[in-house]
Amino acid sequence: MDTFSVLTIQLARIYGVVAFTAALAALLSPKRMGLIIADFETAPALVFMSALFALILGLVMVMIHNLWTDIAAILVSLFGWIVLIKGILLLAAPEGLLRFAAASASSPARIRLWGVAALVLAAIFLIIGLASRATTVSL
Repeated sequence: MDTFSVLTIQLARIYGVVAFTAALAALLSPKRMGLIIADFETAPALVFMSALFALILGLVMVMIHNLWTDIAAILVSLFGWIVLIKGILLLAAPEGLLRFAAASASSPARIRLWGVAALVLAAIFLIIGLASRATTVSL
């Protein structure tokens, strides 16, 4: 797969490793992940700090990679926008996301399902990151 930017490939590799690690955690320790979500809901300071982290990370991701030139670049850019929107929502209106997280973590089976989804996402990003080549170098 060809892509416009070396940065697309590098970010896809990073996103793939992160998604793979999250998938392993969900698949191997679903009960622990459920406890983490339950604790997260009851800690407003943690929600606030996570929101700020997601907001800053999302802004950085969008600022350094907002390319819509090919499917690989689109997926990497879209992921950055999703992180940014998550940060904004967690900061401005966390209740909806927290309810969604609680429903998603309500049973080990649901957590495993999200683990499988994260594994698919990891595979997509790792394929992009490992099998692509850049047609031009971005500055």
